[in-house]
Parts: sequence; structure tokens; C-alpha cells
Amino acid sequence: MAKFSNHQQKIIKNYYQNRDAISVQRLQELVTELFLAEGKKRERQWKMIAGHLEKIGVKPDRIAMFVEKDDPALLAKFVEELLKKE
Repeated sequence: MAKFSNHQQKIIKNYYQNRDAISVQRLQELVTELFLAEGKKRERQWKMIAGHLEKIGVKPDRIAMFVEKDDPALLAKFVEELLKKE
């Protein structure tokens, strides 16, 4: 395994400490893009959104519900609730 400098170790440590916040921020960006997306691009957006929801610990049945309903406004409200909890 490669050795990392102290600076690199701090960067890696900070990333893993803030991983949830990073995923929520990316979810915000994806929701915005989802409002504008159509067709195959919209499908790709939902796949990325599902991945980020998994990373922050959302239950699979809830993720499936968001994808099935295909409602960006519903997802936006959920992300807003996540931000209030932080």
C-alpha cells in the first residue's frame, strides 16, 4: 500500500468525516439537474441520486418509492429535510 504524506492523510480523513455532507450537497445539485432532464439523461440522474441516497443511509424501499414516483419536487422536499437535520 502506498504511503501518504501527512497532508494527504488529513485530506482523506476529512473526506470520510464529511462524506454525508458531500452526498447531501451532491443530491441538491442532482435534484436541480433532474428538474431539467428528459429521457435517458433523466434515467441516469435517478441512478446517481439512488447511489447518493444509499450512501447517506436511506432505506432501499424509500429510494425505490422516489424513483418510481419520478417526482423531483418530492425529492427536493426530502433533501430539504435532510439539510434541516444537519
